[in-house]
Amino acid sequence: MNAILLGNSDLPVPSVCLGTMTFGQQNSEADAHAQLDYALGQGINFIDTAEMYPVPARAETAGLTERHVGTWLKRQARDRIVLATKATGPGRALDWIREGRLDFNRPNLQQALDGSLQRLQTDYVDLYQLHWPDRNVPMFGHYHFDPAQERETVPLQETLAAVVDFIRAGRIRHWGLSNETPWGLMTVLRLADALGLPRPVSVQNAYSLLNRTWENGLSEIGFRERISLLAYSPLGFGVLSGKYLDDPKTPGRVNLFTGFASRYGKPNTAPAVAAYAALARRHGLTPTQLALGFVYNRWCVGSTIVGATTMAQLQENLAARQTRLGPDILADIERIHLQFPNPAP
Repeated sequence: MNAILLGNSDLPVPSVCLGTMTFGQQNSEADAHAQLDYALGQGINFIDTAEMYPVPARAETAGLTERHVGTWLKRQARDRIVLATKATGPGRALDWIREGRLDFNRPNLQQALDGSLQRLQTDYVDLYQLHWPDRNVPMFGHYHFDPAQERETVPLQETLAAVVDFIRAGRIRHWGLSNETPWGLMTVLRLADALGLPRPVSVQNAYSLLNRTWENGLSEIGFRERISLLAYSPLGFGVLSGKYLDDPKTPGRVNLFTGFASRYGKPNTAPAVAAYAALARRHGLTPTQLALGFVYNRWCVGSTIVGATTMAQLQENLAARQTRLGPDILADIERIHLQFPNPAP
């Protein structure tokens, strides 16, 4: 397994990370442990979870993902595992998490970290991420900034100071952002430098053949400022596997949870997926191999977060690490991208 250094840190992580957001909803604890064991056996010791998981988020299941990871983690050599989790942010009506106190001020972040560490059965996490900004930003399928949605937010200086205190206390090793914008990333970097505080080392954003918005500004920042992209949803909730082309009613997250995959219901998504699937088959690849092969080998991606609901899916996803796309197929990908640019931002 190829390894990278996360951002400007000395923390090595594999180029593939195991995502866990199905644990506790579509996957039982036994399923979760089987996936974790298999991934570790394949050299993937980088695990990403979150306070609010599993998703879709519900009061009845909140925190189960971290609990399932925690019961697995307690029988591992802790220093072999790179563990990442995320603090839930405000603005999404998740009132059952921390009684709805989700702003990124010091007391709320302290409570979030305390809860995660307890569920994960560890005394530190290697990467602690802000799941989305405290401020008003478009995300999760929304793509227009709307000033009418402005709300009072916690000053970034307070948030950064709290996170840095967690680092100094040894409760987290590094920190990162998620679902972030170019303005947000540069503002955080400038503020951290001005205050002499540790910078974030990564940004976890969606990145796939259907959503390459990272390339519009953030990729240059990542390159010049040494910030790693942790690419999530490289298969677009399974849409890029092509399974919904043949059977729109096939079992999967898109059909199991009404409205949950609205990001992938935009008008140009289906024709783009069809074009990529046809391209894959012309070159003797599965649509999954094409989609993951693209993200796995993209210069702007640090580590790719892959998840699965079945062991067969996980095995296929990890086997796609061997897929290499030649110049001709990459040129064809660009032609499709120009025809259907970012159909699912």
